[in-house]
Amino acid sequence: GDRALFVEFGDTIDPELNRRVKQLMLTIQGAELPELVEMVPTYRSLLVYYDPHLTSPEELRAKLKILTEKSEAGEFPNPKVTEIPTAYGGEYGCDLEFVAEYNGLSPEEIIRFHAGKAYLIYMLGFIPGFAYLGGVSPRIATPRLPTPRAKILAGSVGIAGNQTGIYPAESPGGWRVIGRTPIELFNPEKEPPALLQMGNYVKFVQITAEEFKQIRKEVVQGTYCIKETPFLRKNDDGSI
Repeated sequence: GDRALFVEFGDTIDPELNRRVKQLMLTIQGAELPELVEMVPTYRSLLVYYDPHLTSPEELRAKLKILTEKSEAGEFPNPKVTEIPTAYGGEYGCDLEFVAEYNGLSPEEIIRFHAGKAYLIYMLGFIPGFAYLGGVSPRIATPRLPTPRAKILAGSVGIAGNQTGIYPAESPGGWRVIGRTPIELFNPEKEPPALLQMGNYVKFVQITAEEFKQIRKEVVQGTYCIKETPFLRKNDDGSI
């Protein structure tokens, strides 16, 4: 178009395609193109907005071709794993029982499956700081609500299909809520504002109601330390 170009790497949700999107985005950022306005990454593509007064679609397309080739040969930054303390069920996860019944499992088994792996952060979207994580075990995949709720609390952990995600702020939403984290996921005063970033990983860690309250207290006081560890290895689904 006259304001954006679309670079697509495939037509599936795949960790390798997502890695290539992230790699290209970093390469373009490093090139410091004056005509660049904004980039919007998705699971498998990158939308590049540009200033039509500074370049033409043909000129930018040629640059993107060169940068794509450069990105394919480059080194990808080593990802990190962010632990997300999560209280499951009860007042924290109103849909846990439904997800368990839908999948023919106990609530404890749902928790074990959900917290039993690390999830690749494919992209951020929907609302600022909302991380789309993939993918949950097929054993706990559950369709979204037929009608979205008017209000889902900040920190709510949900499942929609084979994806899982965390609501960084109170908002409407249709994901099945199975838990909640007391930590802060988005703060416009910080740089970057979003705790979770595309290309890194998330690991959910089950906590009790008492631990939830204690961590929340530390978060409010500014004394809570986010636990992050280096990425170790990845399976075909992008998990550790």
